[in-house]
Amino acid sequence: MRRHMSALNLSGKADNRVPGLPCIGQAVRLEPFVSEPPSTLPAAPLLRTPLYELHVSLGARMVPFAGYSMPVQYPAGVLTEHLHTRAQAGLFDVSHMGQVLLSGPQAASAFEQVVPVDVMGLAPGRQRYGMLLNAQGGILDDLMFSLREDGIFVVVNGACKQDDIAHIRAHIGAQCTVTPMPDHALLALQGPAAAAALQRLVPGVQRMVFMDGASFDWQDQALYITRSGYTGEDGFEISLHKDGAVAFAQALLAQPEVLPIGLGARNSLRLEAGLCLYGNDMDAAATPLEAQLMWAIQKVRREGGARAGGFVGAEALFAQIQQGATRLRVGLRALERIPVREPALLEDAQGQSAGVVSSGLLGPSFDAPIAMAYVPPACATLGTPLFALVRGRRVPMQVCAMPFVPHRYRRAA
Repeated sequence: MRRHMSALNLSGKADNRVPGLPCIGQAVRLEPFVSEPPSTLPAAPLLRTPLYELHVSLGARMVPFAGYSMPVQYPAGVLTEHLHTRAQAGLFDVSHMGQVLLSGPQAASAFEQVVPVDVMGLAPGRQRYGMLLNAQGGILDDLMFSLREDGIFVVVNGACKQDDIAHIRAHIGAQCTVTPMPDHALLALQGPAAAAALQRLVPGVQRMVFMDGASFDWQDQALYITRSGYTGEDGFEISLHKDGAVAFAQALLAQPEVLPIGLGARNSLRLEAGLCLYGNDMDAAATPLEAQLMWAIQKVRREGGARAGGFVGAEALFAQIQQGATRLRVGLRALERIPVREPALLEDAQGQSAGVVSSGLLGPSFDAPIAMAYVPPACATLGTPLFALVRGRRVPMQVCAMPFVPHRYRRAA
């Protein structure tokens, strides 16, 4: 789950290429800003998360990201941060993301009108992945939501949050209360040692399993914690009031397993995990069928299901399912050690156009180039040879299964 910036890419989304990012993230668009009409007005000053001063004190290199000044890396460097998260635990500041509460007796049924997933069947204390679609079935944003005692807690991408909230209010604002939570920070603790580190501060979190959500307290601060993550590793997301965010982050960083992690490693970790980045691997022109995200739409919401359709974009999506997609998102491995980055064009073995790379870099965990791309269905079969055009050279690649690194979520107690 996760977006932002300016300079148009092929999808019309804005492009965020951070100058000088080390090799594994060089020229990688981290999260796209929602495109805006040209303006002669001065650019708005960058916003700061509650942890801004802490990032600076830790020596972070700060960059513009989704309208915020955010850490792209710390002195240890992106490679060290990436590998440390895979081996121990990394702390990410994701407070730029949007947190929203939907409340009222009709909140679940109302939310099903704007997401194609099962909301009404979600058990209390559980979390689910979802998407907002437009009338054409394209993905406006992806999100996570969980059922709390006070309503449905929704986390959307930072660059899209204002548009997402407006979209939700326009469609269901009369049926439930839509409450943004700008006074809350959001931290993500990821890695195989995340549970051990967090358990010392918040006893009881070790009992949670993947996609659980629960309320806790720490030094009189109310925490809402979910167990999932954007790295493929076991981990947690912690929502808390901004006034307690710095102290809690410092307490986590005091644990021997934990290092601060920036946006550069966040991007390489999620790509190795085969997880989409909004604006790269999905956008308003891509449907869940094309993005290979139909697994997220439960049978109850599909054609023939008890609550089939009824959401924005249902007719267009169901029609495409019947007709078939003209492109599909796939994983690629380069057969030479040449990084292939978006938006590199692809050709098949006969030299015919075969799609475009949506995300790509040198995977730090195995020191080999990986990518995601949109290709015609005829080129989507595992093992299909393709060629990426990189600076005039045809780099041999092969369609492969994802994730590139196995997920290690804690699915059982």
